Amino acid sequence: MAEEEDETGYDEELDDGSSGMDVGGHGKRKRLFSKELRCMMYGFGDDQNPYTESVDILEDLVIEFVTEMTHKAMSIGRQGRVQVEDIVFLIRKDPRKFARVKDLLTMNEELKRARKAFDEANYGS
Repeated sequence: MAEEEDETGYDEELDDGSSGMDVGGHGKRKRLFSKELRCMMYGFGDDQNPYTESVDILEDLVIEFVTEMTHKAMSIGRQGRVQVEDIVFLIRKDPRKFARVKDLLTMNEELKRARKAFDEANYGS
């Protein structure tokens, strides 16, 4: 019973009041990451057109993870604000996630430097 209440609150939070159940085509939740998840699933060895149910379940898991991480990040550091340092702090004990985040942050800095150098070369002189 407690799980049903939590799930209902979760659906309402994501759907702005809709239940998330597909009842006659009404109240169906908009899928945000379907296209990207299908491509990722194919890239990791699934069929080129994976079952919609599989994509939906995976999307539910992704949204749940992002929501939980966001809520945790908002509760640490500066209250009510999510900063990169908060996310890094939360995943510090998971070596794979931590390494991936470090790689992405490093790549982001390199791209910023490259863009800046490109802009200076074209417009600076």
